[in-house]
This record gives sequence, structure tokens and C-alpha cells, in this order.
Amino acid sequence: MNKVEKTKVIEELTAQLNANNKIYLADCSSLTVERVNAFRKACFDKKIKVTVVKNSLLKKALERANDSKMTGLIPALKGETALIFTDVANAPAKVIKEFRKKLTKPALKAAYLEENVYIGDNQLDMLASLKSKNELIGDIVMLLQSPIQRVLGGLENKFKGSEEEAA
Repeated sequence: MNKVEKTKVIEELTAQLNANNKIYLADCSSLTVERVNAFRKACFDKKIKVTVVKNSLLKKALERANDSKMTGLIPALKGETALIFTDVANAPAKVIKEFRKKLTKPALKAAYLEENVYIGDNQLDMLASLKSKNELIGDIVMLLQSPIQRVLGGLENKFKGSEEEAA
């Protein structure tokens, strides 16, 4: 790869980093081609984009990214790196966790979610347990409905009691 091609790749990576605020870095190094393809398919099914990148190019892209907090991912750039982009913060962690029921890889190297950096595979369980935006909205709706349902239930019981007394 010549200098022009490298510059183009760095610019593309920088644009992708700037366009996403949910980024995972994973290590898939010991997986067979068949397993890597199965992992990519599992990610694709969940609308997660996976790309294998050169650490040196990703490091330069991270340094050029709009959010300087992304440079916190640089210490994780060792060995093979799969760059993962998602719209749902916990989706890649769940896919990795599910995939690892059979193997020890892929391993989570780091994650950048909503301006926070998480380093290390020990963060996987916590990241998988994060609630997605839709799950949080559902929880809020349930919380808002609960008092209304109690009031309606109380009124319904009161009217039933009044009807029984009148009969």
C-alpha cells in the first residue's frame, strides 16, 4: 500500500469514526476463517458493521477524529483489530458474548460509547447489560403507565362498589 492509498484509508476511517459514537475494538486473531465469517454474519444480522483494520492506520485516524476522547482507544491497538460500528450500544457486546459460549474469541479490546472509553475484555459483561435506547423508552413508558393504571383500577373498583350498593 503506497502513501496515497494509506492517506485515503486514514481519511475514510476518520470519517467513519466521526460519524459514529458507538465503536468497539475486538481481537479475532485466533479464529479460523470459518469462525470469522460466522462472527461477521452474526454481526451483519444485527446491523453491526465489522472491518479488520491495520493498527497503524486506525491510530492515525483516532488521532485525527473530532472527539479527542477517542484517543483513549489507542492503548488497545495491539495484535489484530476488528473495528466494529453499531447503532445499538450493547449489540456488539451481546454478539461477542453469545459467540464466546463456544470459544474464547473474539475478545473485547476496547469500546467507545457516547464519549466514554472502556478498555479490556473484563468490560464485556457490563457493556452487554447496558440498555438500548428502545429498552429505556419502554421502561419509561411502563413507569408512566403504572400510576395511571392504579388510578383507573381504583376508580373501577369504586364504581363497581357503587353499582352493587344501588342494586
